[in-house]
Amino acid sequence: MLNIPILRWGQPYESLDQDEVIHFATGETLAKVGQAVPGMLSRDMRKAGRARDALREIPISQLSEMMKKAGELYLNGTLAMGDGQQSPEEFARQQSATTGLPEHMCRANMAKNHFVLNNMDQILDALTRGLDMEILSRGHGEEGRGVVVSYQAQSPVVGMVLPSNSPGVHTLWLPMIPLQIGLVLKPGPQEPWTPYRMAAAFFEAGVPREAISIYPGGAEMGAGVVEKCGRSMLFGGLPTVDAYRGNPSVQVHGPGFSKILLGDDVVDHWEKYIDLIADSVYLNSGRGCINCSGVWASRHTKEIAAALAERLGPIEVKPPDDPEAALAAFTVEGQAKAIAATIRSSIEEDGTEDMTAPFGERLVEQERCAYLRPWVIHCDSPERKSANTEFMFPYVTVVECPQEQMIGKIGGTLVASAITGDKAWSQELLDAGNIDRLNIGAIPTIKLDWLQPHEGNIVDFLYRARAFQAADT
Repeated sequence: MLNIPILRWGQPYESLDQDEVIHFATGETLAKVGQAVPGMLSRDMRKAGRARDALREIPISQLSEMMKKAGELYLNGTLAMGDGQQSPEEFARQQSATTGLPEHMCRANMAKNHFVLNNMDQILDALTRGLDMEILSRGHGEEGRGVVVSYQAQSPVVGMVLPSNSPGVHTLWLPMIPLQIGLVLKPGPQEPWTPYRMAAAFFEAGVPREAISIYPGGAEMGAGVVEKCGRSMLFGGLPTVDAYRGNPSVQVHGPGFSKILLGDDVVDHWEKYIDLIADSVYLNSGRGCINCSGVWASRHTKEIAAALAERLGPIEVKPPDDPEAALAAFTVEGQAKAIAATIRSSIEEDGTEDMTAPFGERLVEQERCAYLRPWVIHCDSPERKSANTEFMFPYVTVVECPQEQMIGKIGGTLVASAITGDKAWSQELLDAGNIDRLNIGAIPTIKLDWLQPHEGNIVDFLYRARAFQAADT
């Protein structure tokens, strides 16, 4: 068993208050993690400026090279983990054991993080639109054409309130260090592994220890991180999103409600796209905000839903170490059962049909955890309760809606893959303010271009462009 301490500006701190990280299937204690309190964070934030100062002493180009080294260490190295060591194989196995995600999916998420770290210079170049990165370090410089620009960091550190459900979200905070912004991380209770392993890789690659703090703890620690950090990012459900809506200092990542829209010009040939749709729904066990939770079309929706059910409905629960396991466990007691009850209640409404009913029970309860098998719902109208819902497993609604009404009816959508060749409708989609990431054509919702912002440009979030002039003295 590992003992994992709090990390206060790179220095381990042993806390008397500890939380046990439990294997979801066996009940074995894999680690004890020290628990921080908001008062500790308040004291430590007095030194937050040192994190940025230490990073600004290293050129951004050099920090980007450190990210490549850190990526190799994270993917392939044996690194410190609390009072022990952790190999890549142990990392994937322990992460799977506490999050419920199959081991091969944990390894796939490791590859995603490695890709981002290994291509950090290209990603930063794209996110800054080719800006000379030293301008961010100095705060001002000549952009080109004789234009002087100035960028001001909005906070010396960024606070991250991280989830336990999907290790893939960690790609969002990896650019912070090369942007010379310190990290204040609050891990999810079931997923301390990635923050600590990544910090160990950063330190071994040469990143100053005083640039990173990790504060495990309860909900009060998450609230403290958001309160004390000038910029913060957090993950949560709709209540969390609503609570921070319009707050410029907080970037909230909630449900994606990502969708595939079939245009009238292609919907009669929907069979061509059914595999793309199925992959968008269930890969990574449907846990990502970029997984498709809605398929919208003007006709053939019953046939589309039936075909999806035939592909996804038979998927069975398999052990997490099975290389063909497609479903993640729900490790929080009662969560899967409550979700199943919510879905069953919603499909009692007229015009709503459970297309996976012929393929057996969706809820699979085990001794210490539960699973939800893929669920496909058909809605004959956007007005049905199920029409725009999302859950943390392979769940999708197929909604019948006229094309001319889709943009107005789909609501907020993180990723919309509009399969169409209709130029006029494509322009309407480009103009739609309720769509964040837009794909035109046969592109899965889960396919990301790392050179583009995921959900808001992190550079624009961390830095403010302002007017600047300097006279000779």
